[in-house]
Amino acid sequence: MTDAATDAANAELEAAGWSIMDDDGFIHFVGPMWHRVVAGINEFAILGQDKHRNRRGVVQGGAVMTLADRSCGMAAREAAGVEALATVQMDTYFVDAARIGDLMISRPKVVRATKSLIFMSTEVSVNDHVVATAHGVFKTVRDRTDAGRKND
Repeated sequence: MTDAATDAANAELEAAGWSIMDDDGFIHFVGPMWHRVVAGINEFAILGQDKHRNRRGVVQGGAVMTLADRSCGMAAREAAGVEALATVQMDTYFVDAARIGDLMISRPKVVRATKSLIFMSTEVSVNDHVVATAHGVFKTVRDRTDAGRKND
């Protein structure tokens, strides 16, 4: 996608109720990641751009996995009412390829939540066509930094 095409797509997303999630970490380089709530359901998205292209010319699987991981983590945080979670496990199954220019949407769901673990599931789709499914386990953590870590 050209910069002009990306700008036009971004304007369409904003008009459809999407907003960019601010992030100055890893997602800043992969994204932007978009978010909206439709009928009480959180939706997260990444627009496939040239920077996501793999050697076959389609969206790199790692970009799809990143969307699944981050969206499940965000939904798990909300469900658990905590600030910090860590991904314990994430299984991703690729069903089809996403292409450059595709809006990849994740609608994560809580499968089960315990005091310390949240089990999540999502489908990543393009125009209601599933390109990947993912299942993850997230653990609540006390501290986001290594400052609280003891030397082993």
